[in-house]
Amino acid sequence: MDTVLFDLDGTLTDPKIGITTCIQYALNQLDYDAPETDQLLWCIGPPLTVSFAKLLQTTDQIMIDRAITLYRERFATVGLFENVLYPQIPETLKLIRAAGYQTYIATSKPHVFAKRILEHFEITALFDGIYGSELDGTRSDKGELIRHILLAENLSPDTTVMVGDRSHDAIGAKKNQLLAIGVTYGYGTEEELRIHGVDLIANYPMEITKYL
Repeated sequence: MDTVLFDLDGTLTDPKIGITTCIQYALNQLDYDAPETDQLLWCIGPPLTVSFAKLLQTTDQIMIDRAITLYRERFATVGLFENVLYPQIPETLKLIRAAGYQTYIATSKPHVFAKRILEHFEITALFDGIYGSELDGTRSDKGELIRHILLAENLSPDTTVMVGDRSHDAIGAKKNQLLAIGVTYGYGTEEELRIHGVDLIANYPMEITKYL
């Protein structure tokens, strides 16, 4: 193995307050009763289109897009900074880099926001590239995103690992024949990760280095 792709939300950072508060803001603006924070934790990881479709109980793309616009209205100025790095993340990344691995961000979050978050935490230099979705939803599917990264960076699936905390990370990795490491300190359970095919489980960030 010579390359590691990292999910962002729930893997490197804990975005609980920012994401849930922005969802509540969007729903309130649409005159919907917003669930309590702890009832929205399942929304951390999946694309916003999927989450709002379930929350609004609709397939109306116009309504879903309106909700996403309202979400980003708050997220772009406040929400993306309501976020913290998980303990051991900088040290873990530095060890992986020192061992000679290439590292990339692979997040369903729009890459314009991902870049600002990494800059905020001053860890941009620990990555060879930052990849995410486009604002129009292009490459929000983790499988499509990983495929794009492999092609853009000329990476081999045989030597690339995907690290993430949700089923979407595992599914995306397996669609592209990647080894998958699931982390349990984020928002996915070990059961969710194993059901969707992760090869290894890390219970804390530094454990990732042991597997590599």
